[in-house]
Amino acid sequence: MHAEILLILLSAFVVYSLLSKWVDRTVLTLPIIFMVLGYLLTGPLHANSDPAVIHEGKRLLAEITLVLILFTDASHVRFQLLRKSWQIPTRMLVIGMPLSIALGTLVAYLVSPASGFALALLTAAVLTPTDAALGQAVVSSPDVPKHLSQTINVESGLNDGLALPFVLLGAILASTGAAGAHGTDGLAMSVVLQLTLGPLAGIGIGWIMAKAMDWSENNNAMAEPAAGVVFISSAFLAFVLAEHIGGNGFIAAFVAGMVFGNTFRHDIHFISEFMEGAGQLLTMSSFFVFGAFLLPDGLQHMSWRVVLLGLAFLTVIRITAIYLSLWGTALSVREKLFLGWFGPRGLASILFTLIIMDEFDIPNEEELLACVSMTVMFSILLHGLSAMPLTKSIGKKAKL
Repeated sequence: MHAEILLILLSAFVVYSLLSKWVDRTVLTLPIIFMVLGYLLTGPLHANSDPAVIHEGKRLLAEITLVLILFTDASHVRFQLLRKSWQIPTRMLVIGMPLSIALGTLVAYLVSPASGFALALLTAAVLTPTDAALGQAVVSSPDVPKHLSQTINVESGLNDGLALPFVLLGAILASTGAAGAHGTDGLAMSVVLQLTLGPLAGIGIGWIMAKAMDWSENNNAMAEPAAGVVFISSAFLAFVLAEHIGGNGFIAAFVAGMVFGNTFRHDIHFISEFMEGAGQLLTMSSFFVFGAFLLPDGLQHMSWRVVLLGLAFLTVIRITAIYLSLWGTALSVREKLFLGWFGPRGLASILFTLIIMDEFDIPNEEELLACVSMTVMFSILLHGLSAMPLTKSIGKKAKL
């Protein structure tokens, strides 16, 4: 059975790749296709797999994919462009994100007061970070104005790390008595280390690796295929170093990508080439795993409260917070709504949930998992189906 499932999955990889240009012209997206395929194979996979292996495997796959996506997207962020429009992503991160968490906490508590304020805060914090993988169709579209695509790119790269303190606080408050009290003692220091040492590790690794590659290119010392090895190593060196010294590895990966992309003086086409090939395999696998192992658990514990919260986080909560954070800017109402809508939820929310459920004793874990799973499913479908028509619409408006 394992061989049969593997054959199906590999065949899906091949068929999607062969028809990828055709698929891009439709409303279907990679996450939609592989989430559905994973869900259809849920039964055989659960019947023939060790639960412990599944658990460790899905967390590792999510971490690897997220690190590479963060580094890749950040490497295409140009400081020169950000200098002209840094106010917009800064407003979204400094004002919009905390406001999203505050509004989300309030709505989650009102919808399910029996679960308590702490679980409401944790749910909101986990569901606030946006996903670079799900936003890729928008970021890479030539129809989207640069200042909007750069803003979405920067926000999706940084907000997962900035949401981490809120996630930790919610998890500690929601976890049982003694563990919560003990965890609170070191919370402030942990937050400071995560947000300080992570960027420092990223800056160091990104600069060193870019300078090393510049030297190698200038002296014709490196074979072209080896550039991909340096790219992968740089991303994970930043992540591992940050985690080792107590920083946030995901922030480190994103910062390293930005520093690398802005320091390296040669063409970085090898990064895009890797993510278009091997990197895409990881993304396919991640959404396949989500559809096969996380979505069924979410559907099993689904309720009207979960559905209401999932839709609210993607629409009213997110759009209201972002719109208010951009109040007074030169952006049009249409652009503010565009940035508010394209805050897809995916790998970051899934990964936070897996880590929190591993490391903390959270009451009503099933409700949290169901809410995250449903929100990600709705996001995959709604953001995926709306990406092409809305990007074309915003592009036409920008040309007028």
